[in-house]
Amino acid sequence: MRKKSLLSAAALMLAASATLAAPAQYPYADHSAEALIDTPSAIAIWKAQVDDSTRTRLQKLYPVSRWGFISQVQGGFTADKVCVVTARALMVPRISGDRLEFKPKKSATAFATRPGATQEQCRELAAAQLKEAVGALRLTLIAP
Repeated sequence: MRKKSLLSAAALMLAASATLAAPAQYPYADHSAEALIDTPSAIAIWKAQVDDSTRTRLQKLYPVSRWGFISQVQGGFTADKVCVVTARALMVPRISGDRLEFKPKKSATAFATRPGATQEQCRELAAAQLKEAVGALRLTLIAP
């Protein structure tokens, strides 16, 4: 009898710890031009766009164990001092662990230019375009 109650208690503790554990997270990778946006800023944009309720709906349709996300922000200044930015948000298959395969299942791209921009204004434009691309990708994955 004592053995049964110990096994039940152990099973209950395991179940409780599993429910209290942090939910699984999608792996994010950033392949952007450092002059336009740094990796922590890009990942922060991803996480801000996917709140808890959105993440739950997203994980039901696209399991964390099978999918991940990549961002790419490229661009710079033309000879005429025009800031040109291209931002891409991609959903890609997960190979194993946090390894992602660059074979997009879904993607969204945002473009922008700003004549006479400073380096800081160009960085702000890059962040805004990445937010737009991530938001567009989110809308294609789960309708509001």
